[in-house]
Amino acid sequence: MSTLLTVRGLRAFYGEMQVLRDVDLSIDAGEIVALVGRNGAGRSTFAKALVGLVAREGSVRFDGDELIAQPTFEIARRGIGYVAERRDVFAELSVDENLQLGVKPGKRRQAIRAALERAYDRFPMLAARRRTQAGSLSGGEQQMLALARAWLGEPRLMIVDEPTEGLAPQAVAEVLRCLRELGEEGGAVLLIEQRFTIARDIARRVAVMGHGRLVFDGPMQALGSDIVDEWIAVGQ
Repeated sequence: MSTLLTVRGLRAFYGEMQVLRDVDLSIDAGEIVALVGRNGAGRSTFAKALVGLVAREGSVRFDGDELIAQPTFEIARRGIGYVAERRDVFAELSVDENLQLGVKPGKRRQAIRAALERAYDRFPMLAARRRTQAGSLSGGEQQMLALARAWLGEPRLMIVDEPTEGLAPQAVAEVLRCLRELGEEGGAVLLIEQRFTIARDIARRVAVMGHGRLVFDGPMQALGSDIVDEWIAVGQ
């Protein structure tokens, strides 16, 4: 498989405070990588640094192109989708209107409608709610809406931060199904997940973050109990 994302020496800052310290990570096409660690380890900051939402230094190369100096909209245009932990949806807009905002720019009206119908096929939980205001959706439905909107941008890499937080088991299963399908279709997924049992279920490879550094990166089955006990909150 070809390497899509190559991160080298990534550092990230909030003002004068440094949060990430020389993080290296690569992700191949078709790969699902779980990024786990305790709260405050720097996982969400890493996601934000990849898409240019925090001050950063180092190298972020996507499909061979250096993105470290690129703005967030350009990074999205290059093919990186990002679903934030707080499930950003436009509460006053309908599901359909939210999804239209995610369609890759430049498409004609007929192509936009076709893309939306594909999204409803992929995310059937939303199909019956297309005229509903996004703010009235359940947490699981809002998460699916955020995923669907990002998917409509046709990303080759999807970065998803805590997609199962607070969701009912059925909604969790739907979210994981969609992420698996993205990987099966050749897209890469970086899944930031607090619950280790979920990460273990969906990803073959895991990266563990602690104090702004990667303390492990390798196959899930190679993850030792010492790493789990020290760096991962398994029970949450």
